[in-house]
Amino acid sequence: MDMMEALIAGGWLMLPLLGCSLLATVIIIERLWTLRASRIAPLGLGQEVCSLVARGQVNLYWLESHSPLGGVLAAGLRNARLGHEQVRSRLQEAATAVIHDMERFLSPLGTIAAITPLIGLLGTVVGMIEVFSVIVAGDGASRTADLAGGISRALVTTAAGLTVAIPALMFHRYFQRRVEDITVRMEEQAGQVVEFLAHYPGELTLAERHEGERDGDRLEADGRIAPRVKPS
Repeated sequence: MDMMEALIAGGWLMLPLLGCSLLATVIIIERLWTLRASRIAPLGLGQEVCSLVARGQVNLYWLESHSPLGGVLAAGLRNARLGHEQVRSRLQEAATAVIHDMERFLSPLGTIAAITPLIGLLGTVVGMIEVFSVIVAGDGASRTADLAGGISRALVTTAAGLTVAIPALMFHRYFQRRVEDITVRMEEQAGQVVEFLAHYPGELTLAERHEGERDGDRLEADGRIAPRVKPS
């Protein structure tokens, strides 16, 4: 039985199963591309930010556009003048938004993994009802081969449902674990920056580009822009 014959034999319930299969495939490909640790939380970024802070060379515009982790660290640095606890709070808020974005589409993928076996089972039940209706009609007992073929066709939907559900469940668990790993990496690097700021003895100076601002102008910790100093 080839693919087209299976689709026809499974009846109309094969259509939602086919739709779930296509949707799951799209989600899996998109999440594989999006949930890359090197894109979301590059290794060494926290240490690099600490070094740049020590030299007064942190550009928040660059940091925000660098990666989602960079955006989290930039949110914390903007509130550094408000105290240690405010930095932690702002980091947590920004990290929550990043985690929410990482978990996008995981719920639909889990739903597909849960409902496709049920759709397949429903198709099998409907098919079995049709088979037994032939037996009840009269001459079904003398058509054993036809009944066996009808039963095998009725089981097609269950097989199709499991075929969709098993990979969807595997990738759902895999993506959940990847989100957890990336979250831990973000927490570790954010913790490095928080501890550095807590023990930083000097005045925090942050660089940032603003509209109308020239290259080299600086954003002080209180939000004022300090123009660059021309060499004498």
